[in-house]
Amino acid sequence: MATPTFTLNNGVEIPAIGLGVYQSAPDETAAAVEAALRTGYRHIDTAAAYRNERQVGEGIRASGIDRAEIFIETKVWVSDFGYDETLHAFEKATRKLGVDQLDLLILHQPAPSRWEKTVAAYKALETLLADGRVRSIGVSNFKPEHLANLADATDVVPAVNQIELHPYSAQRATQVADAERGILTQAWSPIGGITFYPGWGEQRRNVMEDPALAAIAGAHGKTAAQVMLRWHLQQGRSAIPKSTNPARIAENFDIFDFELDDAQLAQIDALDTDRRSGPDPDVERAEMFDMPIAED
Repeated sequence: MATPTFTLNNGVEIPAIGLGVYQSAPDETAAAVEAALRTGYRHIDTAAAYRNERQVGEGIRASGIDRAEIFIETKVWVSDFGYDETLHAFEKATRKLGVDQLDLLILHQPAPSRWEKTVAAYKALETLLADGRVRSIGVSNFKPEHLANLADATDVVPAVNQIELHPYSAQRATQVADAERGILTQAWSPIGGITFYPGWGEQRRNVMEDPALAAIAGAHGKTAAQVMLRWHLQQGRSAIPKSTNPARIAENFDIFDFELDDAQLAQIDALDTDRRSGPDPDVERAEMFDMPIAED
């Protein structure tokens, strides 16, 4: 079946669900991407900082699926922020992926302590968009104030804001800010894997084991993960679940044959703790932000 899509604010169609490859080992990534594309996914999300863009490209080519049918999204890391640096980051990414054009290129962090560099990087994305080298541009981990400050300094409204978003961390203020600006909210950690983010915070609640989700899943003959992904799609969000297991990859895609009712959606909404589980985007992480991105 054709994957349902959302229309971005510049008219580009983005598949509603994609495969994420965060923390996917390079030697597993190509096989995971190939399995996802053969299952029916048409959207792959990667990043320079994941160090597996090359393997994503290998998986795309191994799948035999025409490049024109696949939506490729990647991210510029903070160490490559700046106008010329970000133009070069595009060259590095496309070289590793083995493509000439990207469907979506986004800034991986707001990096407010380096804001001039962030703005310059976004202006480079605007140039790449105008030149047709990317079809859409966006941001990741931007809070409402970051979006407002970016709007004051640039011309093109981001098409996407990719943020940590699952039932325990709904980031409602950011969702509202995105909607007000016509930005599609895209959920990373859409089924709550980030609740085990290494070295960040003490709370270790596994959303996959939440009894409310288990009850809803049982009512539909689905898993908690499938229910969460359905919750995202019905509320108008893009979701990019990550897995390298072919069976789990297929399970995460099998979400188009059932629908949550209003009461079930409200039950899931009520699980929000108003607390992120991953790093706060406002916190400077020099050791991570300065991580160099290899040329090849």
